[in-house]
Amino acid sequence: MAGLFSAASSSSNPTQGDLSKDVELKEPPKDSISDIAFSSAAELLAVSSWDSAVRIYEIDATGNSQGKAMYTHEGPVLSVAWSPDGTKIVSGGADKAARMVDLQANPNTPTQVAAHELPIKCVKMFTMNGTPMLATGSWDKTVKYWDLRQQQPVGTLPCQDRIYSMDIRDQLLVVGTADRYLNVVNLNDPLKFYKTMQSPLKWQTRVVSCFIDASGFAVGSIEGRCAIQYVEEKDSASNFSFKCHRQNDTSNRDIAKVYSVNDISFHPIHGTFSTAGSDGTFHFWDKDAKHRLKGYPEVGGTISATDFNRTGNIFAYAVSYDWTKGYAFNTPTYPNKIMLHPVQGDECKPRANPKKR
Repeated sequence: MAGLFSAASSSSNPTQGDLSKDVELKEPPKDSISDIAFSSAAELLAVSSWDSAVRIYEIDATGNSQGKAMYTHEGPVLSVAWSPDGTKIVSGGADKAARMVDLQANPNTPTQVAAHELPIKCVKMFTMNGTPMLATGSWDKTVKYWDLRQQQPVGTLPCQDRIYSMDIRDQLLVVGTADRYLNVVNLNDPLKFYKTMQSPLKWQTRVVSCFIDASGFAVGSIEGRCAIQYVEEKDSASNFSFKCHRQNDTSNRDIAKVYSVNDISFHPIHGTFSTAGSDGTFHFWDKDAKHRLKGYPEVGGTISATDFNRTGNIFAYAVSYDWTKGYAFNTPTYPNKIMLHPVQGDECKPRANPKKR
């Protein structure tokens, strides 16, 4: 892409990021934004929200955006994902259903493709032996696998508790549940856990996100901490956790305000990653160098969801109420928008000569 989202030099401060060129997405949802996802095939962004709708936006080289399609659920939509080829969108919601649209056929008319006994919190699409597949994670404590040519699930994986977050990269599936359980699944053998552990973080899991090489995953929690976990025991010496999304109390140095890590997104080219939280900030990190690349000022509200586009030159973040303080704080004046941040210069590039693991 040329124009606004072309490469440019970063700010003079090596660790302070610049938000001045961020562009606001036009006509965002009217209610809280639960999830955002870029297509792997085009500059299209899918957005799910608590207003029971999924919206698809097209973004041009200058950062201009326009609505391309929209469809609805019968309740708040909690998750959205693209098929690997970028032609289909699937979403899951509080109506206990997953729905899918084909952008090339009828982008405004969804088809129900999955069902659970309780709300569907997570949806992810993948390919198994050349067949498009859907994985759905629900508060009914199960992951179900769906062959989209059939009405019934082809397999069910019982989990320990409600599913809060789920991610897939290649053959790696990671499921984060209530009570801090983390389940690692090899999709070549999808009906059993390859490994189960409890999170190294002491408080509730908010998000899990797979490395781009599928060798491990990152975990974010409500305590303002992030953990880096490798799948194989031989790499366990590289596991670590760190504090983020915390603010020191100006009146008392011994007190820190702790904020939830709401989302973690990996850069598709460099393998570096972002964290975003309830403190209204996002940061870019290099896990191999154990180094923060950039930190950004507060954006005026909590950040509920993030994603990089397919080339990694756009970072989208949703500024939207995340319900961490209950319904009383969701006021009519609370911001509800999606910003497009042009990734410039070395913002997301790994630190030079990182320590090899």
